[in-house]
Amino acid sequence: MRANRKFIGNILIISVLFILIISLILIRNRTPFGRSDTNFATEPDNEITSVEISDDDQSVKLVLTDGIWKVNGTTDARKSGIAFLLKVLHEIKIKSPVSPDLFEAEVTSEKISPVLVRVYGKRKLLRSFYVYRTTSNRYGNIMKIREKSEPFIVHFPGFEGDIGSVFNPEEQFWQPFILFNLLPSEILSIALVNNSEPSLSFNIRAAGNSYRLSDTGKDLSGWDTSRVKRYISYYTLVPFESLATDLSESEKAGLVSDSADYRISVTGNDGRTTVVELWERTINGKKDPDRLWGRTSGIEEYLIIRYFDIDPLLRKVSYFFPEE
Repeated sequence: MRANRKFIGNILIISVLFILIISLILIRNRTPFGRSDTNFATEPDNEITSVEISDDDQSVKLVLTDGIWKVNGTTDARKSGIAFLLKVLHEIKIKSPVSPDLFEAEVTSEKISPVLVRVYGKRKLLRSFYVYRTTSNRYGNIMKIREKSEPFIVHFPGFEGDIGSVFNPEEQFWQPFILFNLLPSEILSIALVNNSEPSLSFNIRAAGNSYRLSDTGKDLSGWDTSRVKRYISYYTLVPFESLATDLSESEKAGLVSDSADYRISVTGNDGRTTVVELWERTINGKKDPDRLWGRTSGIEEYLIIRYFDIDPLLRKVSYFFPEE
């Protein structure tokens, strides 16, 4: 009888201990909104080795290969973009839940399709979630773990911008932001058209070991060879700041209807020509003294280009002549 009581007592103790352990685990993993629908951030000790971002129309796969991040297995990824993405994936947090009425008004009624994000670590799926890229809240875009789960406004603490913009499925967004990257020996010709002052336009063409300089109508003489060589060297690495993803359709139409202020065409020895067009940038009706709108061949989006980066290229034909 005593043995039975002792056995039953041990069973009760074990049961109580088991319940306590389970309770501790649940409390430890507890989140304000319920854990299963709120795990957006990856664990800090989980190394991210690939990220897939897709929507209804396009997708991009970013993969860490031999220590280098690649875009769709081809070109090197933009380092600053990858660094920010990884930081966001590790640190995003829920700001607030989203009510059914708000989700209906901001997402469903606007027919916003989600961007699906899958995060992997050594081929293991670490996280996946949906991003509804709205611009109606200041903390970040609306996100869900699954399409049928609860929506939340998710933000990146300390970042005031729209974190939804980092989950971009366009391949070009993840490639280096480069306009030109040619050595002088790789350049066959450069043509700069100044539409504001056409008489200041010029054309440089390689001719064996020398160059030819012309204006809009004829070859020129008396110019300084060292200045031409110096100018051509400026094309070795010319970046742009970002894609102008926030440019409205009406603003784009306005740029299309206006002639670009500058048009630069560079042809390489391989016969490929890169064309960059530049427009004065205005914000709220005021001229931006630091940046231009731009567009280049091979990238559909308009660009934001700093004067600091492009100004060495925007010379007048008089630049190539010795100062009097």
